[in-house]
Amino acid sequence: MSDMVSEVLGQTKDAEEQFSSTEIKIVTVGLGGAGCNIVNRLIKVGVKGTEFIAVNTDAQHFKIIDERIKKVLIGKTLTRGLGAGGDPNLGAKAAEMDRQALENIFSGAQIAFLCCGMGGGTGTGSIPIAAQIAKEQGAIVVAMVTYPFDLERVRKVKAEEGIQKLRNFSDSVIILDNNRLVKLVPNLPMNDAFALADEVMAKAIGGLVWTITQPSLINIDFADVRSIMGGGGVGFIAVGSGKGTDKVGLAAESVLKNRLLDVDFEGASGALIHISGGASMTIGDAIKAGEIITERMDQKANIKWGARLMPGYDDQIEIVAIVCGVKGASIVGHLGEKKEAQYSDLEMVG
Repeated sequence: MSDMVSEVLGQTKDAEEQFSSTEIKIVTVGLGGAGCNIVNRLIKVGVKGTEFIAVNTDAQHFKIIDERIKKVLIGKTLTRGLGAGGDPNLGAKAAEMDRQALENIFSGAQIAFLCCGMGGGTGTGSIPIAAQIAKEQGAIVVAMVTYPFDLERVRKVKAEEGIQKLRNFSDSVIILDNNRLVKLVPNLPMNDAFALADEVMAKAIGGLVWTITQPSLINIDFADVRSIMGGGGVGFIAVGSGKGTDKVGLAAESVLKNRLLDVDFEGASGALIHISGGASMTIGDAIKAGEIITERMDQKANIKWGARLMPGYDDQIEIVAIVCGVKGASIVGHLGEKKEAQYSDLEMVG
């Protein structure tokens, strides 16, 4: 392991052995229908280096989930496999009833990615409990969740409450706001917008897992994830791509514009930046892209980038940035003073 890894993990032999790259166990768990769809997309696009688990109260939904994904039905005696009916309380009870099954999922994991569409029943109710269990097992817990459309008023209230609970047990909660997605691609049909949200999360998780577990042009390792996302608060995903002679500049500027949470890079405490490119991409290209993206961030921000060469990318560069520890108002938007104060500790912008 590198000297930096040794330093971060306490410079002890035991730490080096426990967290060596060959031994790191990463689990990616989708909770509820939307979460299961995300892990389904991840495995279909060929992401390797992580175990995939789909957790749901709806047995029927498992029929469309890839057979390579482990499926865990929770709360069977409570919901009879028919789902939580949009009730987060039922989702939470289902998770508590099958706590042992969830403990088995996270046993021995160093990194746990939890995926969920906030605002429903199963995912919203069960993801804070799953995060708590993963945290108790010693994992770095990174929740990647979607936030409902403005028109989904009841779901927004549930999502806000669920995010507040989730933050208590997660190292970082990375939020993809569906409203922001609509502003960036307003003409997409709603189903396509959901699919795009899944794809963005798949790229973020897939790229990060790849650079942790596979040899790359520039690697991100476990120590990087722990130092940047451990206690990283709320964050967001930004994506961009570019082609041609100025592909690096175009891709980096695109990332700055395509933030999937309405908050700026300024003041962020850290970022993991993953860059994919063709055979012509150089280390200089990767460094330049990282410099453009992070120049507006806090001077003391903890930043790490990874880069990999991808067959078929030719003269294209694609960048996914996971930005942590953003500051600002609550994601719930313009609320009354009483409710604004209630959520002020979320440090999110909507």
